[in-house]
Amino acid sequence: MRGCGRRAGRAARKRRQKSESAVQSVSLCHQLQYVKLMKFLHQRGFTSTLLQPALFTDTGRGLQTLRTIKPGQLLISLPESCLLTTSTVLDSYLGQYIKSWKRRLSPLLALCVFLVCERHQGEASDWLPYINVLPTTYTCPAYFTDDVVTALPACVRRRALEQREAVREIHSSNQDFFRSLQPILNQPVEEVLTYEALRWAWCSVNTRSVFMSRPSNNFLSGQDVYALAPFLDLLNHQPDVQVKASFNDVTRCYEIRSVSGTARFQQAFINYGSHDNQRLLLEYGFVAPGNPHSVVYVDIDLVCDVLRDDMNLNQKIKFLKENSLLQNLTVSSDGPSWRLMTALRLLSMPQTLYHQWKAVLLGQAVCEEREEWSVHTAQTLCQRLLQDTHTALDKITDLLQRCDQSVREQLDVVRSLRQEERCILGRCLEVLQGMMKQPDEPLSCQPDVDTLS
Repeated sequence: MRGCGRRAGRAARKRRQKSESAVQSVSLCHQLQYVKLMKFLHQRGFTSTLLQPALFTDTGRGLQTLRTIKPGQLLISLPESCLLTTSTVLDSYLGQYIKSWKRRLSPLLALCVFLVCERHQGEASDWLPYINVLPTTYTCPAYFTDDVVTALPACVRRRALEQREAVREIHSSNQDFFRSLQPILNQPVEEVLTYEALRWAWCSVNTRSVFMSRPSNNFLSGQDVYALAPFLDLLNHQPDVQVKASFNDVTRCYEIRSVSGTARFQQAFINYGSHDNQRLLLEYGFVAPGNPHSVVYVDIDLVCDVLRDDMNLNQKIKFLKENSLLQNLTVSSDGPSWRLMTALRLLSMPQTLYHQWKAVLLGQAVCEEREEWSVHTAQTLCQRLLQDTHTALDKITDLLQRCDQSVREQLDVVRSLRQEERCILGRCLEVLQGMMKQPDEPLSCQPDVDTLS
C-alpha cells in the first residue's frame, strides 16, 4: 500500500500481485453507448463522480470506483426522474391504452410492454440510451433450450419450466391488449410484441429492477414494486457485501450506501439478499462463486425413490407434508440440514411407533440404530445426487462442443452451478462419514421389536 511506512515482505508482495492480476478491468465510459447513457441521466439530474462503467475479467460488466469509498459513504443517488416505473408508463403514450383497457394489467406487464414499445421506436424513444445498454439476451431459465433445462438439478428444472411457461402464458393471454396498441406501432403488432420481445422485457425487469413500493392506483392490479434504475443496475451482486438501499422520500432519490467501503479502482458491489445459487440462477441468471449461502436441495421424489420399499412410506410422507417438512430439505458443506435429518429420523420410525412421530418432529432423539439409519440414508441421497451431478456435467461437456454462443453462455451458468454442487456434496459426504465413525452417546429409545424399513 502506497504511503505505508512499513515495507511489505516478499510473500506479501507476491500475494498482492497475484490478487491484483487475478481480476483486471477496462473502462467502458468512453464507449458511445455509455456516453449517451450518462448524457441522458445528466439531463435528468444525475451526476456520478465515484463510479464508472467497466468490464471486469471475473464478472463482466460492472461499476468501478474512481475514489476510495469509505464505510457509510453514499455510493450512488439516482433521482426519481431517472427511474423507470409504472408512473413513467402511465404518463406516457401507453397510459390511455392501459387506463381504458377492460381488464387491469399487472405492473410487471405494463413495464414489459413499455420496454418493447420503446425499443421498437428506436431513435424516437426517450429511453433509447438506457435500452441500448440493456443486455440483448439473458441466461435466465426463460431463455434456456430444452437441452440446457435437462442439465439442471431436478428441483431447479421444475421451476425453470414453470418460469418458461409463465412468460408464455403472459404473452398468449394478453393478445387482445397487444392488438389494441396497433395505432401507436408502425409495424404489425404481431411483429413487435412477439414472445421473444416480451421474454426479453420480462427478464430485463425481473433481473434488473430494484424494489420500490409504489402507491396503488385504479389502473393496475397487484403489487407495484418494480423500478428500473439506469446506471445503478450495472452494480453486480456479491454475497458478503453489505449495503443499505432504499428510496429516500426527502431527497426523492434511490440511494445506495456502502456499509463496509470499497478500495479505489475496485469493483463496487451490492447484495441482492441471502440467496443460494439455485435462486440466483432462477431469478437473475448467474451463479456467485464461493457463495456462503449455497446448498443442494434434496428433492422429495428422490427420497421416495430411495425408500420405495417402505410399505408405510405414503403415510409418513403425508405426515411430513401435514407438518410442512417436505420442502427445503438441503445439504451444505457443513453436512445435512436439521430439516433433512429430522425428516429422515421420522422416516426411520415404524408404524408401531406412530405415537412418537410428533415428538421426533419436535426434536426428540431416536435410538442409536435409527440415527445410524438416518445418517446412512443421507449418505445414499448425497451419493445419488452426486451421481446425477457427474452425469449432468458430462452432458454439458458434450453439448458445449456443438452449440452456438448463446447456448454456450447458458451452459456455462448451469455448469458453474453443477460444479459447485459437486463440491458441496463431496464435503457433505465427508461430514456424514465422520458422523458414522464417531461413537454415539446413548440415546433414549423405547424398546421396539420392529425392524427398520
